[in-house]
Amino acid sequence: MQTQLEERVDTLEDYMKELAHQQWRTDIAVQSLAEEMKGFKNEMKDFKDEMKDFKDEMKDFKDEMKDFKDAMKDSKDEMKNDLKAYKEENRQDRRNMNKQWGELANKMGTLVEDIVAPAVRPVLKKYFNVHVEHFAIKSSRHLKDSDLKGEYDVLAVEGGGRNRVFLVEVKSTATKQYILDFIKRIEKFRVLFKEYQDREIVPIFASLRLEDDVVAFATENKVYAMAYREWDYMDLLNFDSV
Repeated sequence: MQTQLEERVDTLEDYMKELAHQQWRTDIAVQSLAEEMKGFKNEMKDFKDEMKDFKDEMKDFKDEMKDFKDAMKDSKDEMKNDLKAYKEENRQDRRNMNKQWGELANKMGTLVEDIVAPAVRPVLKKYFNVHVEHFAIKSSRHLKDSDLKGEYDVLAVEGGGRNRVFLVEVKSTATKQYILDFIKRIEKFRVLFKEYQDREIVPIFASLRLEDDVVAFATENKVYAMAYREWDYMDLLNFDSV
């Protein structure tokens, strides 16, 4: 009996030793896990801090990009305004130059050659899509047998099988009477220039400036009115009305 009791006591002691050993290993494992969790938490904290720094950097970058875009927009607006002002300044300079050039040509008697004639081809191309076959300045003719004579400032004959002749009358000062005189001279043209007598005559009355009442009178008489449009360029002022 004594022997059995001692054996049980020994067994219990061994069991307690094993249990204590297992508890020690468990404590070691728990301590190691706790240290790992602490390290993980620290890493997560560092990661969150890095993410916060990254977000702050991204915010700063977005703010910088916004400032850059705003600066670019302001720069573009400024350049656009400068360009607009430059164009307007050039346009005003061109107007002044055209006015001075026109007045000088008027004084020198070269209004037809210097101002009107160079503008005729572009105007005819723009409004009538004309290919000019023959172009002449100061076309004159004298029929000795009848003593009939006449001179026409600009003559433009349409080519390409078309049937129009453009007569341009130029006056430094425009009046309604000059327009009536021009209309009368169209029939004389048909007699003097018989080679064009079967063609359609398109009359154009030109000057540096034309008052509204003169343009209206020309329109009533089916005559195109040509002059500077706000001193920008020579143009037909009543094309849609004739």
